[in-house]
Amino acid sequence: MISTDNQAAVAPAGSEDSKFARWIVVAVLCALLLAACILGYLGWTSTDTKVPEAGFVALVLGVVFSLVIGAGLMALVFYSSRKGYDEPVVLIPEPVSDPEDERDAQR
Repeated sequence: MISTDNQAAVAPAGSEDSKFARWIVVAVLCALLLAACILGYLGWTSTDTKVPEAGFVALVLGVVFSLVIGAGLMALVFYSSRKGYDEPVVLIPEPVSDPEDERDAQR
C-alpha cells in the first residue's frame, strides 16, 4: 500500500516502537508535573511573608471569576455549534430578472 500523506516514517499503531514512544511521552510528562509541583512547593515555602485575608479573598474571587468566564465561553461555543451558527456561509444568488418584466411592472 502506498502512503500519500508523508507518514511513512511513523510506526504502525500496534508496533513495539509505538508503545515504547507512548511510555516515553507519559514519563516525560510525569517528570514535568513532578518538577512543577516541587518548584511550586519551594516557591510557596521559601519566604516567611504572610498573606493577609484580603489576599486570599482576592485569590478565591479571581479563580471563581476565571472559572465562570471559561464555563460561559464554552457554553457559548456549544450553543453556537448546536444551533448551526458555525456552519459555512452559503451564498444565495439573486434571481436574474428580465428587463421586459420590469417595464411591464412599471405600467
